[in-house]
Amino acid sequence: MAIPTIKSTYTLDLGSVRALESLAQQWQVSKSEVLRRAIRMAASIAYPDKTGPLQALDRLQSSVRERGVDLSSWEQEVIAERRETGKRAFPNAP
Repeated sequence: MAIPTIKSTYTLDLGSVRALESLAQQWQVSKSEVLRRAIRMAASIAYPDKTGPLQALDRLQSSVRERGVDLSSWEQEVIAERRETGKRAFPNAP
């Protein structure tokens, strides 16, 4: 599965560039991958309770509760939408 990416430009000092290149070579990954790993690591240290899949699920569930979303109704709407989409995509299907 392809991971969406955004191309960005940043200015780094010479020491940071050398460290980046050294890590990329040592880890045998691209410089972009080194940066992604460093950012994830820094975020997990700076915001330990807000990173990771379980914390993301907790935030989502809290958001749903705070907004008073009727999940049963939402589920029925999604099912109906999927059926309609299927009918349009496969009009001759049983």
